[in-house]
Amino acid sequence: MGRTSDAREKLLSVAFDLIHLNSYGAVSVDQICKRAKVNKGSFYYFFKTKTDLVVAAYEEHWRLKEPDYERIFSVENPPLKRLELWCDYIRDVQKQRHKKYEQVCGCPYTSVGGELATQDKKVRLKTRDLIERHVKYLTNTIVDAIMTGMAEAGDPEIKARLVHAFVVGLLLRAKIYNDLKILNHLEDAIFALIGVKVTNNRS
Repeated sequence: MGRTSDAREKLLSVAFDLIHLNSYGAVSVDQICKRAKVNKGSFYYFFKTKTDLVVAAYEEHWRLKEPDYERIFSVENPPLKRLELWCDYIRDVQKQRHKKYEQVCGCPYTSVGGELATQDKKVRLKTRDLIERHVKYLTNTIVDAIMTGMAEAGDPEIKARLVHAFVVGLLLRAKIYNDLKILNHLEDAIFALIGVKVTNNRS
């Protein structure tokens, strides 16, 4: 098998889907290889361990969605519009996965990170890294919201971390209840957390 094979891409995609739907511990290398239609020798050609595959799969997932984040959080959009677009994006992604699996899947990063945080340093550090990327987008947006008078003054990074933690928690609840309606008023809660002025025009 040459390096131009698409086996690596198949393994990354399948691993992400299986682990997001189930859990790290519930999915074996054999299952991943079988679903990807890739032999086990090919798996170990690309990855030393299942952990290495998971870290690469989650990085690849971020790479694929990063253009969406760049579009959503573009400075061409007013700060509160960015947050509304982000909420729409979250709901759309969860709806797509629910349609495919008949199950709300929640946040892929914190799901695997929470499962392995005390067991696997590589996964824990990758999850932290991915969380910080989200927080950076949110922090920059909240800075702009405060500077333009759309939100109350305060530490934008602290607000960003609260927003991210709230969203992750709500996604977990939606997953447990298998109920997408839990995400219906996401932006209202986020605006309350960052202190959006009630008289402000969101657009």
